[in-house]
Parts: sequence; C-alpha cells; structure tokens
Amino acid sequence: MSPIIYHDIPSLRAALQPYRGHEIDKQDRQQRIALVPTMGNLHQGHLELVKIAKQHADIVVVSIFVNPTQFGVGEDFDSYPRTLDDDVAKLATVGADYVFAPSVDAMYPVLPPPTTVLAGAISSQLCGQSRPGHFDGVGIVVSKLFNIVQPDVAIFGQKDYQQLAIIKQLVRDLSYPIEIVGAPIIRADDGLALSSRNQYLTESERQVAPILHRELQDLAEQLKGGGISQQAFESLLKDKRTRISDAGFTIDYLEVKTEALGSVVSDSTTFNIENKNIVILVAAWLGRARLLDNQLVVVG
Repeated sequence: MSPIIYHDIPSLRAALQPYRGHEIDKQDRQQRIALVPTMGNLHQGHLELVKIAKQHADIVVVSIFVNPTQFGVGEDFDSYPRTLDDDVAKLATVGADYVFAPSVDAMYPVLPPPTTVLAGAISSQLCGQSRPGHFDGVGIVVSKLFNIVQPDVAIFGQKDYQQLAIIKQLVRDLSYPIEIVGAPIIRADDGLALSSRNQYLTESERQVAPILHRELQDLAEQLKGGGISQQAFESLLKDKRTRISDAGFTIDYLEVKTEALGSVVSDSTTFNIENKNIVILVAAWLGRARLLDNQLVVVG
C-alpha cells in the first residue's frame, strides 16, 4: 500500500491525532509514532531507516523536504534532486504509513526565519568549519519537524555522525520526549557509504570512491591497539591524508575524536586513548560529490 502524502501541517497533524489516544487502538493503548527525516532522492540507506523505524513504532512518518536553511551560498540547494513520485514508490515497498512533503512556504512563512536554533560549540568543528550555519539550519528544521509530527522516536543515520550528535544534544537541551535512534551506515558492496550525493560521481570517480572507507578501516586497525606516541599518531594521520589525496580526493577533514566529538586525551609524549571509544571522521570531495564517512573504534 502506498503511503498517504500530506503537503501541509494541519492535515498531517489531524491524520496523526487519533493514534495518540484510544480512537484507533481498541485496547486503549496509545500507538507509537516514528519519524524518519529525509531530503528525498531516497536510496537503500533511507529505506533501511524506515525498516528500523517500524521495529520501534506502530506508525512511520517519512518527511521529504529539501531544507533551504541548511544550504550555504554556492551549495547545491537548487540542483538537489527532487524525486517525490519515485521516493513514494520506494517507501511503499517498506511499509511507510505517511509522507510529509511540505513546500518551503509551509515550513517557513518567513525566510530566512527570524527564530533560530543554534547548535553551539559542537557545530564549530568538522563539517561546521567548511559549512558555517549548516547545523543551525538543521537545528531549526528538525525542531519544526519534531513539533509538527510529535513522534515518540526518530531515526537518523550514523553516516552523518556530527548531525546525529547535535540532534541528541538538541533533544536533551530542549527536553523533547523523543527517543533518538542512530542507524548503522548502509554501504554498497564495495564499502562506499550510501548517499544521495553519490549520484554526482562519474563512472571513473565511482571506482575510486571506496578507497575512502578502506583507508578508514586501515587507520582503525592501527589505532585500536592504543599505546602509540603522539608523534606516531600525528605521522599516521598525515600518511592517511596523503594517501587519500593521492587517490584523487580533496580532503575537507580527517580527524579522530571521542564518541562525544571531544578531543582525545593526550600529553606531550603519549596519545592516551586506551580503553576508550573513539571515532574516525572524514569528509572529502571527489569531483562534485562531497563524501562523508566515519568509523567507530574500541581502543585497548
């Protein structure tokens, strides 16, 4: 069955209201609602998010909205693919119940919106350095979607690791009664993390793209034993950056952080990451495609 599509906020709210009480559920049990926020142009990774949502809730709402507030000057807002009919057909195969596909005017009566949701210090690193204001745009659109749908649970992919951390912070700080579930990265058979922007890759670039994940895997193997010197660690990162650049990528960043995106503990001689969970994060351009990936590592 194809999901029901709503383009305006009042209609979606009215459709979801009965699930919050006993009108639908004869056992007088409120049904759980899940939200899967997307910008459309869906791929298998998005469909896996819907499958996970169905494990956590009775009703699944997928939002499809290319959010202008998270795009910077010169980024691909205008050219970002809008494929609503194809997206809805794909969502029908995994049992999504509702699609919320609002217009920009419906979401933002005033644009840019005078009200902001600032992500804070966590947004000033990694992607935030090259995309200033991006996560503030994410903050306001996610806040609006949470208020519109009022889900019990929301599903986000771990490929956008920094975004997931910021959304968890937002839910904590704004006291949203929403469970946030981070879904594992879905990869192609050759290891490339699935992304809507992968379609920007040329055929030859697509052959090169999996190198990014392979280099992260190799770096993870070399770090998981721990106990290396600060100098050796910095040399290892420098070597990885060189190898990725030599493969044809333009690196935005390649960094190692704690799970909470803090700096790893170090002194002048020893890179002290024993018995910690760390994450390796990378963003790199390959042609027109900006590729993101990350690898969690348990050290020690």
